[in-house]
Amino acid sequence: MTKEPIQIPVRIYVACLAAYNNGHLHVRWIDAKQEAWAIYDDIRDVLNTSPIADAEEWAIHDYEGFGGLSISEYEGIERVSKLASFIAEHGELGAELLSHFDDIEEAQKALDEGYHGSFASLADYVQGLTEDCTEIPEHLRFYIDWESMARDAEMSGDVFTLQTAHDEIHVFAGV
Repeated sequence: MTKEPIQIPVRIYVACLAAYNNGHLHVRWIDAKQEAWAIYDDIRDVLNTSPIADAEEWAIHDYEGFGGLSISEYEGIERVSKLASFIAEHGELGAELLSHFDDIEEAQKALDEGYHGSFASLADYVQGLTEDCTEIPEHLRFYIDWESMARDAEMSGDVFTLQTAHDEIHVFAGV
């Protein structure tokens, strides 16, 4: 069963620097999930409605919905748009992948080629994988330390995990 990604607002808080430098707060939250040209149109609208005539400079003063990613004041709008679109498509998992890799192509590759699914814990994944691949005698079942096996798998680089909720661990093939 595949869960639909939770739609989280992904937006940037753009400020007109001419207004800011003259003691005015002239800003707008802009949806970052748009094409870059649409974001530029929204920024142009912020500048055109500025209380300071002929305003040309702007900066990103805040952002939300990008997970652990850091968006700089002068981040390229094309990159902002691509990051936001990836997050819109993949939800919180997408944001966590981007934070992990800081590269859209690597994040997409991990999803396409290395994603093993979502589990309550890495130990649950390891137990399921082991039981699917190996016949475990009943009398030994209770002696297996799934937590230790999971820790070993992660420490060896065989897998890596991203946690998006208390009991939601996403498992990927190691790199």
